[in-house]
Amino acid sequence: MGKTWALLTHLNSVAGPTLTLLYPLYASICAIESSSKVDDEQWLAYWILYSFMTLMEMVTESILYWIPIWYPVKLIFVAWLVLPQFRGASFIYERFVREQIRKYGLKLGKDDSHALHTVNAVGKQQVD
Repeated sequence: MGKTWALLTHLNSVAGPTLTLLYPLYASICAIESSSKVDDEQWLAYWILYSFMTLMEMVTESILYWIPIWYPVKLIFVAWLVLPQFRGASFIYERFVREQIRKYGLKLGKDDSHALHTVNAVGKQQVD
């Protein structure tokens, strides 16, 4: 049992970064170079969700430390987000994130130039 546990522990330390960073990095580069917009949306959604998940982990680190099953559950969830058979990142973004953006009135798209000018004007006022 000791050797099996050691193997699983080492496999975990390789599978985590591969699944959460290396494969998504490779797939994101492929998506940028392809002409399809569908894969771009999948990988942008993944990086948004991964960033949010990482921030939440940093905030709740002291609690998650005491939950021994957290890391395997996280790997399974990230696998669902990443694997093209499931397209979990697009699903979560479409069903939950986009809904919250619309609900709270975060304006994206054409109005961004106005927001950028407002931020620049406020920044110039603070500098002066």
